[in-house]
Amino acid sequence: MPVTAKLSKLFYDRLGEQVTNELVEWFNQVDATYRSDLREINELNFSRFSAESGRSFAEMDAKWEKRVAALDAKWDNRFAEMGAKWDKRFAEMDAKWDNRFAEMDAKWEKRFAEMDAKWEKRFAELEKRVEVGFAKQESKIEHLFREQMRFLYLALAAQMALIAGLYLR
Repeated sequence: MPVTAKLSKLFYDRLGEQVTNELVEWFNQVDATYRSDLREINELNFSRFSAESGRSFAEMDAKWEKRVAALDAKWDNRFAEMGAKWDKRFAEMDAKWDNRFAEMDAKWEKRFAEMDAKWEKRFAELEKRVEVGFAKQESKIEHLFREQMRFLYLALAAQMALIAGLYLR
């Protein structure tokens, strides 16, 4: 947009109106030319800036992608190491608990075996005592049976003697 230059009246008086208008026209053309050149230069600069900033952003994006990938790999490695470490600890803990349970199992097996032996001994002693008690009772019963039989034979002999005495009389 051309800017109309207003020059002083003295300028118009000395050069004349026609020359002064031509000069103003020439200034406006030069101004328009400079403006269009400036616009082209600005557009070229903006294009270069846009291309440069796009390339810079692409480089920055690639650099960040590389850093993020390295960080991901680093974290994956750390997590894998931590997982292996925890797996090792859990395996050690499992082995420790298995060992403790095996010890406890052996201890209880020993105690049960001792208790079984103790109870077997007590039952054997009880069985002997019962057998001795039954033998004593059996011997008492046999003794009583013999006494009873003797008394029975004696009573039978006495009855026979009475019957024989009554019969013979």
